[in-house]
Amino acid sequence: MMSPENHHEEPPKQQQQQEQEEEDDHTLLIPQPLSPAKFPVTHQKETAYEANQQITIDDSLDIDHNITPPFSLKKLWLFTGPGFLMSIAFLDPGNLEGDLQAGAIAGYSLLWLLMWATGMGLLIQLLSARIGVATGKHLAELCKDEYPKWASLCLWFMAELALIGADIQEVIGSAIAIQILSNGVVPIWVGVVITASDCFMFLLLENYGVRNLEAVFAVLISTMGLSFAWMFADAQPSGKELLIGLLVPKLSSRTIRQAVGVVGCVIMPHNVFLHSALVQSRKVDPKKKGRVQEAINYYTIESSIALFVSFLINLFVTTVFAKGFYGTKQADTIGLVNAGQYLEKKYGGGLMPVLYIWGIGLLAAGQSSTITGTYAGQFIMGGFLDLRLKKWLRALITRSCAIVPTMIVAIVFNKSEASLDVLNEWLNVLQSIQIPFALIPLLTLVAKEEIMGSFKIGPTLERIAWSVAGLVMVINGYLLLDFFVAEVNGFFFGFVAITGTSAYVVFILYLINHGDCLPSTLFSHVVNTGYAYIGK
Repeated sequence: MMSPENHHEEPPKQQQQQEQEEEDDHTLLIPQPLSPAKFPVTHQKETAYEANQQITIDDSLDIDHNITPPFSLKKLWLFTGPGFLMSIAFLDPGNLEGDLQAGAIAGYSLLWLLMWATGMGLLIQLLSARIGVATGKHLAELCKDEYPKWASLCLWFMAELALIGADIQEVIGSAIAIQILSNGVVPIWVGVVITASDCFMFLLLENYGVRNLEAVFAVLISTMGLSFAWMFADAQPSGKELLIGLLVPKLSSRTIRQAVGVVGCVIMPHNVFLHSALVQSRKVDPKKKGRVQEAINYYTIESSIALFVSFLINLFVTTVFAKGFYGTKQADTIGLVNAGQYLEKKYGGGLMPVLYIWGIGLLAAGQSSTITGTYAGQFIMGGFLDLRLKKWLRALITRSCAIVPTMIVAIVFNKSEASLDVLNEWLNVLQSIQIPFALIPLLTLVAKEEIMGSFKIGPTLERIAWSVAGLVMVINGYLLLDFFVAEVNGFFFGFVAITGTSAYVVFILYLINHGDCLPSTLFSHVVNTGYAYIGK
């Protein structure tokens, strides 16, 4: 039997226990951080690559993760791949058409601009790779976190428009190549259907791993390189004029439109988003500074090599058409559709008919760029909308967004070569409009210490990057102005164009002002003055 003392001690213990249980119940009502070890995750954020898809880079020998390991050819090989997939956008059918028109109309005189434009493109792509490695997220994901929902959705819509425009050019380029290689038996719209099936080939390749997918792209790039190098050797362009074109800047009023096209075709909006995701195919811990710096170094090397290869291929195409058609009556009428016939007439058959060499190179360019377009579409849609869909469904949705309008366009515009050329001009304008909506978020985020940490870019590189972005936007602005003056007629269309342009400019200024990190340049002075004027 309990003593009186023990009998009086029990109620306080029961009261304490009851109070503890009430406190626990109250705690459960307050949102608490979930421990992955104790609670199942019902929803995971969209990631570029699952852990089992990433290539592991051995770091077992590292003593201090803050120290960058020494250079290794073996590791360079392991990091090689994303840059070459990224470089496909510099070789798509739209770029090839810009190359051949620049060569036919301007001769060798714009080769220097092609070289410098490729260098500017390389700078932008290296910043894209940098932000992907340092944060462990790709640009679409970061934009979703950085901007208000309405602005994020606008950026997503603009990126999708740019991707659809690029994809239409790429699919039609492939369809033209199929028509060439089939001796005209296969019409354009059937070629579009054939090309549309590449998303299933893409899914099949993905199932075999990242390295096998990269190997297929290496074969496609090699096919382009060999095809256009063969044409270059057959044409035998002047070495002296080629060197002068590369080293001596020349620009005339007659070639200004081609010059704008050369620069405008190099920086592709969807490619900026794509590269920041591709680099995450290698497993790099953003918390290990030495490993991050090592990855940035290797990606810089392999991206530089990849874009040098793409520059050579673009140079081959430009010089072949410069040698064959500069100063001729046909120069102003050459486009992607009839380029093969003109080459056949100029250079003849030979061991391998130049028409088929051109067709093979064009097909490789079209097929590779449509597959990377599918890839980019998945990252853009998944990152902005945070979608967790099965690969086949996500690829199907992405391809449908581009293939449906492409089919309509192919049927409507497949009446004449001139109509397809007009279509290509409109698509170039569509993509040019979207460039600021990839560049401004990239340059804003890559300079923020809270996002990049110690890997944020320094003030000198920031000024250079913004100067390049400003130059590209001004050049594309000129292209848009020239295009609208020539094509927009009537009060209604003029009113729509002015209204749309005003909203467009305001959104660009909003994005720049939101970042609040525009360095002191002439471009920043113009932008800040414009934003202050609108604010009044």
